[in-house]
Amino acid sequence: MVENYKIILASGSPRRRELLSGLGLEFEVRLLPDIDESYAPTLHGEDIAKAISRKKSDAYRETLADNELVITADTIVLLNNQVLGKPADEAEAKMMLRQLSGQTHQVITGVTLLTKTFQHTFACTTQVTFALLADEEIDYYVQNYRPLDKAGSYGVQEWIGYIGVTNIQGSYFNVMGLPIQRLYTELKKLK
Repeated sequence: MVENYKIILASGSPRRRELLSGLGLEFEVRLLPDIDESYAPTLHGEDIAKAISRKKSDAYRETLADNELVITADTIVLLNNQVLGKPADEAEAKMMLRQLSGQTHQVITGVTLLTKTFQHTFACTTQVTFALLADEEIDYYVQNYRPLDKAGSYGVQEWIGYIGVTNIQGSYFNVMGLPIQRLYTELKKLK
């Protein structure tokens, strides 16, 4: 699989590195600074995650060698058609978790595969339901896990996922930030 390419993961996320490592593939992490992650306000749901992933991918286009394949991804949390991105501070993180408490939301990851001659973007959506969370639980999680680098202010693989997530429909790994089974399927298609 993908033996003709040197794989580049364009992400600083330790979770994405861990998940890609689980496929047994050799890859390197390459980061470009200050990639614009804005999107058109007319976009909704999967189209947002796909657009941001493509935008990240496009930033690498001029840096790629002929034999390199770059993987970019962007994850959003969507609650009642409102995007919950990465919180600016602890107060916003707590506010987001209060919004998610007792609700079902969508976690959507857009992924783009890019070579010198090919670009393919796909998205994966997972439904996640939270139990009602007490303010003390939210405060404890935010203070001890500092989820300021996570869309929706939580990591499903952390304490809040253990005590709060009551149901997941779809890919668990997508909620962690990379739909690894779908990525594997798409990589197998490459020649």
